[in-house]
Amino acid sequence: MPIDPSPARQLHFGIFLFSIGYHPGAWRLPGVSPQASHDPAFIASIARKAEDAKFDFFFLGDALATSAEQQYVFPSQTVRLEPFTMMGYVAAQTQRIGLIATANTTYADPYHIARQTASLDHLSRGRLAWNVVTGADERAAKNFGRDHHWENSRRYDYAEELVEVVSKLWDSWEDDALIGDQEAGLLVDPRKLHTIEHEGNFFQVKGPLNVARPPQGQIPLVNAGTSARSRAFGAARSTVVFAGVPTFEAAQSFYAEIKAGAIANGRRAEDVSILPGLVPYVGRTSDEAYALYQRLSGLIAAKLDIAALERDLHIPLTGLGGDDPFPAFDETDASFALARLFITQARKLNRTDRPTVRHVFEYSIARGRGHFLAIGSAEEVADTIQHWFENGAADGFNVCPPHLPGGLDDFIGLVLPILRARGLFREDYEGDTFGAHFGIGARPASRFEGTGAAAQAEHGRITETHHRVV
Repeated sequence: MPIDPSPARQLHFGIFLFSIGYHPGAWRLPGVSPQASHDPAFIASIARKAEDAKFDFFFLGDALATSAEQQYVFPSQTVRLEPFTMMGYVAAQTQRIGLIATANTTYADPYHIARQTASLDHLSRGRLAWNVVTGADERAAKNFGRDHHWENSRRYDYAEELVEVVSKLWDSWEDDALIGDQEAGLLVDPRKLHTIEHEGNFFQVKGPLNVARPPQGQIPLVNAGTSARSRAFGAARSTVVFAGVPTFEAAQSFYAEIKAGAIANGRRAEDVSILPGLVPYVGRTSDEAYALYQRLSGLIAAKLDIAALERDLHIPLTGLGGDDPFPAFDETDASFALARLFITQARKLNRTDRPTVRHVFEYSIARGRGHFLAIGSAEEVADTIQHWFENGAADGFNVCPPHLPGGLDDFIGLVLPILRARGLFREDYEGDTFGAHFGIGARPASRFEGTGAAAQAEHGRITETHHRVV
């Protein structure tokens, strides 16, 4: 799906905060504070760097379970702050960058989510988006008094109704309902405050919300995921869809599907922006970038797990050690697609035709959630970004620096100037809200606007009573 590189179309970038970096060895770099993920000064510094660089958003994911063993394969998932609390802090430390907070619908109540999101949209002056997730971690169920994690279809049935209830609650206040009429003694115009009377399969919610309508009216939605339901949700409802795609071909396929789905739902293709995850290993030279990857991989704390690698890739590895060459296999066989990806990346990242078992294992850990690893000089990384952007694979990227703060500094200082010189990324913000960064136009009216006839008599009754009392 080639895209015409119109001068009006520019890249979107967000910073995806993975603790001290996306690479699992990043926290062991000399000079790094392993506790930085809980350090408000560190968090604020990352947010301000991204804002100074004119990134579209600062994003924090979430997880509802952890274990000590997780530190060896994905340490940034082992310990993390609660996203809405953290985003409230980041909102106070920034002025214009968008803020994406994650809320897992499977273990949530719509009234709570509506209050949290509306409140944070007010406190950030319209800079919030909500990342809607249903969760894939079976362990979370035990943390919320459940015997098991719901299967995918039930999670999405629940999520779609929950999102609909939240959307109604945002609309339960008309824009000018909070009148503050001191002379009449009316803080709120009762004609413009609405119950939602929702009766559904999962929720019965009367409303209204006890927070005035959010500055953006309807707060933009974000989502990610690989299931058919997740992709359908994104195409139908999301402003931004994240993608974990390790190759250009996979990204093109995902991009085409979501854009077609948006059109099938009566939207324009440009109404949804698709942002794959990008892990940039940037150097002033190619050699410097590859040396960075190899240095970080040497810091991985996980012990070589031959059995797990054999199980995941379906390649016999019994009896082999880490320094043995990875065995040959039929790379044209579709049943070895994952093994082909791993061996291809191990060759590239270690600059060798004969990667070892350890090289493949290190990639299996470094790939994390399967995001694309872009590696090379600043010029080479910029070329890759432009190629994806102009050839139907991305509208921008969710940047996951491999280590922080240096990985973000390198991307901002080395790659962005090249993209700006090519006219592909903004010099400054053009708006002050999350929606404005993504081209959302006029603020939508409340769905209940003009439906307050029943409240008209109540308004008169309240006013009359008030004047009698006075």
